[in-house]
Amino acid sequence: MDKVTRVFWVSIALAIIFVLWGVFLPTNLENVMNAALTFFMENFGWFYQIAATFFLLFALYLIFSRYGKIKLGKDEDKPEFKRSTWIAMLFSAGMGIGLLFFGVSEPISHFANPPLLEGGGTDDAAVLSLRYTYLHWGFHAWAIYATIALGLAYFKFRKGYPGLMSATLRPLLGDKVKGKTGEVIDVVAIFATVFGVCASLGLGAAQINGGLSYLTGIPNTFSIQFLIIAIVTVLFMFSAGTGIKKGIKYLSNANMGLAVILFVLFFVLGPTVFLLNLFTTTFGSYLQNLPQMGLRLAPFNTEDAAWFQSWTIFYWAWWISWAPFVGTFIARVSKGRTVREFMIAVLIVPTVVCSIWFCVFGGTGIFFEYNLGLPVSEQGLETALFYVFEQMPLSWLLSIITLFLISTFFITSADSATYVLGMQTTKKGVEPPNMVKFSWGIILAAAAIVLMASGGLEAIQTTIIVSAFPLAIVLAAMSFSIIKAFRTEPRPDPRKERRKRKKRKGDENINEQVNPT
Repeated sequence: MDKVTRVFWVSIALAIIFVLWGVFLPTNLENVMNAALTFFMENFGWFYQIAATFFLLFALYLIFSRYGKIKLGKDEDKPEFKRSTWIAMLFSAGMGIGLLFFGVSEPISHFANPPLLEGGGTDDAAVLSLRYTYLHWGFHAWAIYATIALGLAYFKFRKGYPGLMSATLRPLLGDKVKGKTGEVIDVVAIFATVFGVCASLGLGAAQINGGLSYLTGIPNTFSIQFLIIAIVTVLFMFSAGTGIKKGIKYLSNANMGLAVILFVLFFVLGPTVFLLNLFTTTFGSYLQNLPQMGLRLAPFNTEDAAWFQSWTIFYWAWWISWAPFVGTFIARVSKGRTVREFMIAVLIVPTVVCSIWFCVFGGTGIFFEYNLGLPVSEQGLETALFYVFEQMPLSWLLSIITLFLISTFFITSADSATYVLGMQTTKKGVEPPNMVKFSWGIILAAAAIVLMASGGLEAIQTTIIVSAFPLAIVLAAMSFSIIKAFRTEPRPDPRKERRKRKKRKGDENINEQVNPT
């Protein structure tokens, strides 16, 4: 264990204290978390809303600014992956347990209980439900990921800094990032990541249990969810032990294939024409109302205010807590891209994919309730998807694929998280030893179990919102750090750029003469 940093020992110690707190004083932990949630929601809901909008404006600014030509790497570096493969990787980063858990349940929940409307179940509620679902999984979310991924990629591949959160603040803090200040920043990022991943583990366990209960009658209880987490922990630790080039790679490919199969079956077997019309209408409405939705709270209506806190603010905190994890992955596969190409791809591709996914799954649930009168919205969050399956042909096949896909997403998320946490807590240039990854795997599973026992998904929601607060401040500082570093980049010489363009055109003409079509 001589390869680990002091950040590892501090983070592990704090995580163990948290787990022991939940084991021996679960009621006290629940009370403290509830008090913390109330405090942050009442006093800082505006902060999360403004922060998410700030990151989106920052991403748009970089796309259209002169900094767009800066390369994430040395000037001579070429992209490691061809564009189609790279975009597919961005797509895979957007897939996860959340898309399955909330695919039907979030839109149908908003449809039955929409904000800003007097009642649900109407055509206006249907449009509004998908519009806000797109908001929660769209441009704002991916702008958060893009910001941290850009900072990690730029400072690592172009400046040669370590791939740590603290290193991205060197233009602002100087050599302080090498001392205790930098260690505090890294610990904040690690804790936010742990709780963000715990949310996915909790959602996965709840939905696997809910699906099995719905299909087979197995009890939907904490003890069953505990057993599910324990079994999957053994599986993802085995996968983590095989290394990123085997376990994560093979499982990621399996995830992609199964997700595509499930999506195509759902789209073809469902109300296809209705879904096409619905997507055209709702995505256009989302784009039209994006600025207003991104800054909307409800200071004069306590019921709507509670809705925004439970959904929108929770999502912004969740994406912020996931940002170091997803951002590290995106940065790792984006070496050699320009800032403009990077920001456009990371913002647009996953947003469109997630929006289509939610329209197909959520729109089908809305169709069954609005047109056929089926009580989709009365199902639990974890069982709504399986209820919709029951109304469709090949329901048994869809259910089996979904349960297997949730399990593989569960394993992949935890597997990748242990790798990223290991990278963040080992010395520069060192592959995380298996013992480090296993340590983080056990911590992730134990924290998820403790939170599920202390208050279920609400407890997980609380820890995400609280842990994301300091990390949001770090991400905002990172944005200014990126701009400060960009300003030191030499401006491109217009004459050199013209010569490069002429040379490329000349090479193309020569190739056409040598290889005429």
